[in-house]
Amino acid sequence: MALAGRRDAPEPPDFGILKRLARDQLVYLLEQLPGKKDLFIEADLMSPLDRIANVSILKHDVDKLYKVETRPAPGASDQFCFLVRPRVRTMRFIADIVNADKMSGRSRKYKIIFSPQKFYACEMVLEEEGVFGDVTCDEWSFYLLPLDEDIISMELPEFFRDYFLEGDHRWINPVARALQLLNSLYGPFGKTHGIGRCAKMSYELWRDLEEEGDGEGQGRKPEIGHVFLMDRDTDYVTALCSQVVYEGLVDDTFRIKCGSVDFGPDVTSSDKSIKVLLNSQDKVFSQIRNEHFSNVFGFLSQKSRNLQAQYDRRRGMDIKQMKDFVSQELKGLKQEHRLLSLHIGACESIMKKKTKQDFQETIKAEHSLLEGFDIRESTSFIEEHIDRQVSPVESLRLMCLLSITENGLIPKDYRSLKTQYLQSYGPEHLLTFHNLKRIGLLTEQAAGETLTAVESKVSKLVTDRAAGKITDAFNSLARKSNFRAISKKLGLIPRLDGEYDLKMPRDMAYVFGGAYVPLSCKIIEQVLERRGWQGLEEVVRLLNGNEFSVSDSAVEDNPAWDCQRVILAVFLGGCTFSEIAALRFLGKERGCKFIFLTTAITNSARMMEAMIEAKA
Repeated sequence: MALAGRRDAPEPPDFGILKRLARDQLVYLLEQLPGKKDLFIEADLMSPLDRIANVSILKHDVDKLYKVETRPAPGASDQFCFLVRPRVRTMRFIADIVNADKMSGRSRKYKIIFSPQKFYACEMVLEEEGVFGDVTCDEWSFYLLPLDEDIISMELPEFFRDYFLEGDHRWINPVARALQLLNSLYGPFGKTHGIGRCAKMSYELWRDLEEEGDGEGQGRKPEIGHVFLMDRDTDYVTALCSQVVYEGLVDDTFRIKCGSVDFGPDVTSSDKSIKVLLNSQDKVFSQIRNEHFSNVFGFLSQKSRNLQAQYDRRRGMDIKQMKDFVSQELKGLKQEHRLLSLHIGACESIMKKKTKQDFQETIKAEHSLLEGFDIRESTSFIEEHIDRQVSPVESLRLMCLLSITENGLIPKDYRSLKTQYLQSYGPEHLLTFHNLKRIGLLTEQAAGETLTAVESKVSKLVTDRAAGKITDAFNSLARKSNFRAISKKLGLIPRLDGEYDLKMPRDMAYVFGGAYVPLSCKIIEQVLERRGWQGLEEVVRLLNGNEFSVSDSAVEDNPAWDCQRVILAVFLGGCTFSEIAALRFLGKERGCKFIFLTTAITNSARMMEAMIEAKA
């Protein structure tokens, strides 16, 4: 699909059906264990459950609710139901409860509901513990949680570490099943593009599932025309950069969880915290979420003046007008006023925290790294950051950004930074460095250089095509990032004549203050513009390949259909709010609508924490 000229973007599909399907299936599964029961819920399923079902639904014949890892009370029910993720440690917890009941001669019924699906390893643990015959197992196919009208999350934060570090492929099946579900409800999808090993495997498994199924949705007018799958390791740089759009900063500062955030007393100006749902229903937030932070204060102060003017209208009203005002407008104005004061409080809190953390200096160092200037100066800034023990996660992030943009650190710098880090934050982080090296986030140049030398010798002996294949093999072996070459090819660093206007941005670079266009978003833009990977062969080679573009011949390619302008962007390993803001901007510019499906919302801190071995 060549991206069309500017026109109004189509409306996104209604994802409310996904919530209803998940809720109905959960009620059905709970009814499979009739009578009174105690329900144990895994901690990280609490927030997603909150978004799709209220407590009255969960209380369906449920006597007591427990968090998994909490021991049941002595007078507990005769039936236990466990709603859990498929994890080995949770299976051991359940086995302990069952075995304790056996020891005390207590007879109970036990049911385990796995979400999103059951893994063989879990059954093995139950068998080893001698309780497999005592429990019944079921699956709750809760693959997709709509967080907003255009964001769907699988809420699998462990996907990133499990797949990219441990090489564990078990989550590929849930991804394929999630795509199958979306295809059956909103498809059939016309064209699928992708890049990355995980993207390719997920696509192939999804196609296999489609062939096994009965081809639901065929012949129906689709609501989503295009799908783009991308592995997180295609673009680590964007995820490592400090976020400066409002939603990204709120996530970095307060941690948005399942689409909602806890604002503490420093934001609420009271002695209690407030949980706020951040989505397009919030009239204030929806207007500032994608804005660069420098524009947000101006917008909020203008908004508060407008609000005050609406309140002031009451003064000249007669009784009938006052009655209409109270019944029709006052409630909405009060709600808007509450949200406005919360977002102003959040902005002030962000400003305080970022001023303390030398945010401007950090951004300046990041921009230097992205552009490839003053590398020595930036390295000194990182060393100072480590020595001052500002934050173990932040120091690690800056080191990774330096490594990836420079295609690995020279051995002297690597050893020096590593030694300083271990001295500042403790030797227990040695395993963290091992993890970062394995995943390709923090590497030494030496291995890459020797391979490059071998490459050049080999290429003299073989044909160009064979040399290209050998180079690809060496590239993947060395886990080189090739960021500089890719940046040059795709023009990721905008050439500026004067100041970059953040109030009227001209491209996606505004999400990083005009310094850098997110690589992931640029790839999506280019592939959609070219209707495939033609002309991007060199970029693909630098990204270590695994690209694909497939058209579904059964789907009519009708450019007049709105669905051709609805694109599902699938991020495997996490997606940042900066990328979401950038693609929303691109959608507005080109008259199309991006829908986001991600294994989880991520940011630089979450990525680093997934790699850190030293437990606090």
